[in-house]
Amino acid sequence: MNILAFESSCDETAVAVVRDGRTVLSDAILSQADMHALYGGVVPEIASRKHVEAIAGLTDQALSDAGLTKSDVDAVAVTYAPGLIGAVLVGVSFAKSVAYALGVPLIPVHHVRGHIAANYLAFPELEPPFLALAISGGNTLIVDVADYTDMKILGATRDDAAGECFDKAARVLGLPYPGGKPMDLLAQMYSSQLITYGDRHLLNQSRTYYRVLRRIVIEGQNRGQLRTDVSVNEIIKAYAMLERAMIYDWCICNGDYSLYQYSGTELPLFLRAYKVQ
Repeated sequence: MNILAFESSCDETAVAVVRDGRTVLSDAILSQADMHALYGGVVPEIASRKHVEAIAGLTDQALSDAGLTKSDVDAVAVTYAPGLIGAVLVGVSFAKSVAYALGVPLIPVHHVRGHIAANYLAFPELEPPFLALAISGGNTLIVDVADYTDMKILGATRDDAAGECFDKAARVLGLPYPGGKPMDLLAQMYSSQLITYGDRHLLNQSRTYYRVLRRIVIEGQNRGQLRTDVSVNEIIKAYAMLERAMIYDWCICNGDYSLYQYSGTELPLFLRAYKVQ
């Protein structure tokens, strides 16, 4: 069975042809990352318009690369949710039209379930049951995959997915978009032992501390409240390290948060760096 598949839930337009659920015959993608980098994040209206411009041409390319014609398509699949609603509508509307015109079934695909199912393409020998870490989407999830359609969420972040945390923090710190790579590079440059992984504290207490630290770093830098004996670069490196530690703990510790450790009454670098009483 040849399935023509569409994805338009965010800032990439993708059209692929998959055979028998395990073999990718072609995969045509148009990324909008460079365009949205101008704004520090994805602009939904721009993303939707670019999907409209690209999706028909990518469909022709995907079929051509697969060596197939429209008559060889046995079914059409499309991401239906979750995602940017305008962007999703472009893919769904186009896929419905294609399925109707070709007289083949239309298969709606849940965005996050699609991420998990992509492992069947990368590892054709993979079969349930297994444990999956789904990092993309509105939340980062740890999912128990009991069967192909039987899944249970074991743990999740309470707000953003990991990538969104990096992007949002990077934007206010003046780092490039997407924020994951520059934040990770900065974190690797920070050599202090300020943060320890796996040191779990009460959730409410650690969330409060994390928000305070984020406010101090971001607002303090923007308002020029940095003390002269600590450089802005060191503060950003330290914050990047904290961000990475938090995301590590979200993924590994079932939604709990790690905290820095410090002895006695010594305040961590974040607090010492700014005019905080």
